[in-house]
Amino acid sequence: MPAFTAYDGTELTFDTFGDGSPVVCLPGGPMQDCGYLGDLGGLSAHRRLIMLDLRGTGRSAVPDDPSSYRCDRLVDDVEALREHLGLDRMDLLAHSGGTNLALLYAQRHPERVARLALITPSVYAVGIEIAPEDRRAAALLRRDEPWFPEAFAALEAIVAGNGDADAFRAIAPFWYGRWDEAARAHRDAEDDHKNHEAAARYADGAFAPDATRAALAHLGSSVLVLAGEVDLNSPPPAMARVAALFPAAELVVQPGAGHFPWLDDPERFVTTAAAFLARPAGQLPTDETPPTG
Repeated sequence: MPAFTAYDGTELTFDTFGDGSPVVCLPGGPMQDCGYLGDLGGLSAHRRLIMLDLRGTGRSAVPDDPSSYRCDRLVDDVEALREHLGLDRMDLLAHSGGTNLALLYAQRHPERVARLALITPSVYAVGIEIAPEDRRAAALLRRDEPWFPEAFAALEAIVAGNGDADAFRAIAPFWYGRWDEAARAHRDAEDDHKNHEAAARYADGAFAPDATRAALAHLGSSVLVLAGEVDLNSPPPAMARVAALFPAAELVVQPGAGHFPWLDDPERFVTTAAAFLARPAGQLPTDETPPTG
């Protein structure tokens, strides 16, 4: 696995899939290694995926200073990777919690980002509130599933502030468009990919949403915000508000997808992501209002 040295001497690693022009990929969690991303449903057939293991995850070294797990400090690791790869500008793809890091990177180094793909993004870095009714609306789309009654009762307890560990385990099916054997295996492997100590420090004082939103309003990069139709973590109404932060953003809602759209419908996900990454930077698919599906 290729490695490079971060600003503080910590050795970081990344994996690669495919050939062609690189796309730097940041995992979520927060602070999961890149293993759970796979090759993003086959996106590696179109681009070379550079999968970064953040410090303290995967094969990347544990830093001497635990405060360096903060999201804003991880920006320097992404910049060190860009320099290591010899890229003047790079395409950046991030999932879930990793989108906070991508947004802070774009805020600090806007001239280094050509295209920015935000996959079922988190909203902490930009301070968007997700309304409980939007989460419920996404969940109710699954009302005909056999597991729904137990999972929905657990969700209601969580929304009311009464959720315990069992409740969070019970809502696992909502994260996937299909709660099948592959989804269960993916979920069961989550703890093997995550550094929980690092995750606890990730957001600690790292975000200044007003400043980040102001910076993103002038970002010259092309932006894709890809939402899952049934994703209660990042429901489409909130994702529309994320897309509205940028001067050149495309919102795509993938039908039937949960929080991991490359698992739910790999072909549709890859078609969307590859088309976005192939367009000239700064260009939307048409001069009209960006599509939502």
